[in-house]
Amino acid sequence: MKTLPTIQVQIERLSQERSIVNRTLSEGHDLKLATERERINAELGKLWDAARQARVRITHGERDSIIARARKEERLERAA
Repeated sequence: MKTLPTIQVQIERLSQERSIVNRTLSEGHDLKLATERERINAELGKLWDAARQARVRITHGERDSIIARARKEERLERAA
């Protein structure tokens, strides 16, 4: 499991790489670069998802503990 700072560094690096590819593509279409941009965009999407998940873990705890708390609250509400 990656840490949030590690993910943020990777996002920054890939964003810079994408910027360079976009600048080069603006000068003329290149199929290889267009494919590279698609790969970078897909990887950035995965990294942003991982960053969101890391923030949730930091804020609310691990997924299993969140589910356990929710089930406990649900049982308490039914008992009341």
